[in-house]
Amino acid sequence: MRMKTKDVVALLLVALIAVPYVGYLVRGEMPFVQDPRGMSAIGLVLGVAAFLTFRWGDQLDRLGWVEIALGVASFGLGVAALLLAETAAAEVWLAVFMASILLVVSIELLDHLGALPGAHRGATAHA
Repeated sequence: MRMKTKDVVALLLVALIAVPYVGYLVRGEMPFVQDPRGMSAIGLVLGVAAFLTFRWGDQLDRLGWVEIALGVASFGLGVAALLLAETAAAEVWLAVFMASILLVVSIELLDHLGALPGAHRGATAHA
């Protein structure tokens, strides 16, 4: 299967998370991102937007429920990273949150490309 427009838009949203995060790791700050709290907030807002874009119009099958559970878990990690941004473990929480975004995006893309077992492959059933 091919990537759809919604997949490309969602990937652009994820890139808008990844680019500042890499810059934050390299330089210690980026425009609009001076600390783990700012990076967590950007990840939460754009991550939710990307997830909703990925899921928009998708069939809610067994794999869909797994993807939603992973998305909710990633959101929970983002909230934890945001709330714990002033602690000594802030960078670790942020890294785990960013890794969870990458996991969710990877699974969504693999599902949309038909590479996962049980993935919805459209109306191609044979009689």
